[in-house]
Amino acid sequence: MIPRYSRPEMVSIWSPQTKFKIWYEIEAHACDAMADLGVIPRENADAVWKAKDVEFDVDRIDEIEAVTKHDVIAFLTHLAEHVGSDEARFVHQGMTSSDVLDTTFNVQLTRAADLLIADLEALLAALKRRAIEHKDTIRVGRSHGIHAEPTTMGLTLARFYAEMDRNLTRLRTARDEIATGAISGAVGTFANIDPRVEEHVCAKLGLTPEPISTQVIPRDRHAAFFATLGVIASSVENIATEVRHMQRTEVLEAAEYFSAGQKGSSAMPHKKNPVLTENLTGLARIVRMAVVPAMENVTLWHERDISHSSVERTIGPDTTVTLDFALARLTSVIDKLLIYPDNMLANMNKFSGLVMSQRVLLALTQAGVSREDAYVYVQRNAMKVWEDGKDFKTELLGDSDVVAALGVESIEEKFDLGYHTKHVDTIFKRVFGEA
Repeated sequence: MIPRYSRPEMVSIWSPQTKFKIWYEIEAHACDAMADLGVIPRENADAVWKAKDVEFDVDRIDEIEAVTKHDVIAFLTHLAEHVGSDEARFVHQGMTSSDVLDTTFNVQLTRAADLLIADLEALLAALKRRAIEHKDTIRVGRSHGIHAEPTTMGLTLARFYAEMDRNLTRLRTARDEIATGAISGAVGTFANIDPRVEEHVCAKLGLTPEPISTQVIPRDRHAAFFATLGVIASSVENIATEVRHMQRTEVLEAAEYFSAGQKGSSAMPHKKNPVLTENLTGLARIVRMAVVPAMENVTLWHERDISHSSVERTIGPDTTVTLDFALARLTSVIDKLLIYPDNMLANMNKFSGLVMSQRVLLALTQAGVSREDAYVYVQRNAMKVWEDGKDFKTELLGDSDVVAALGVESIEEKFDLGYHTKHVDTIFKRVFGEA
């Protein structure tokens, strides 16, 4: 990803230096295991560790690869330049390139998942704090973009919390599923390498051995991983879109923080645009862009081909770097989100009392009016509010059919906002627990 949408810790996971360091550790640990098994001399295995503090020369490896046309061979040649050609002669014994490449990729994805898990935990903390802060802040709920019934800003934030909490569970599962390694040799039969080597290397790298590999680790694991990132990105966009709608001039119930010196438009000095959440919408598309290719990578010819390779070299860093940035940006948006309770009430009252229509409808049916007639009574008064700007309660009080069924006092009582918020505490307990 471009630096504009990147954070250093995640970027470093995908740097050539990090990749070659993991390659080296796989080869060195494999030599240790083979020496323990008596397959290679102990002194040769020990010699490999002479390179443990080496910063591998990326340009030199690229130079060798330009001749060999093979990245792993180029690296092994460079490693021998540090260790010594004779000392390094048992490196990669019985292994195939995919043992190194696939295991490394899964190490990188696992480390990336750990950062993303921390990102989600930070976002959840921000959502919880703001939800509790605005638990009882009344705003109108909308369906189809149209006023529906009262809710609270706290409930809006709580449902985003619950969604991201589900995503955290999904990501932890995806992390566990991707954390496998394979050192099984050509076509995965262990013909030229002992399975105990794989066990040793995986233990050292914090992975579990792949139960059955071919010449590659099965790509359904990766498909599930990138699909999970795609779901998380969609949830990021879900929250971002809500903020964008709330910041519209006609709504202005909430807005992104606008810092001192910030400019909204090159042409119109009055503008305060939701640029961060618009950006998050775009970044979510980039993350989701990887999902279909990851699914298509599941299908490989026989024991392996490399049709997946070019895809993963792109989507591995791009999706994790992008989502890491997006989650951090969204956390900042939520932390600093400006919320306008007075505007929320004003918007709800824009069409005076209409949001209470269902309660009146239900009261009429409970009073013995048929549902069909009750709907007619309520709707004919609601339309006067829509079309003529009337007050809903006033119109109901002037409707002889409604008054005959309910009485004046009962009609007045139906406009109590507390009726719609009486179960907020129950919902909060479901989402956040007793605390």
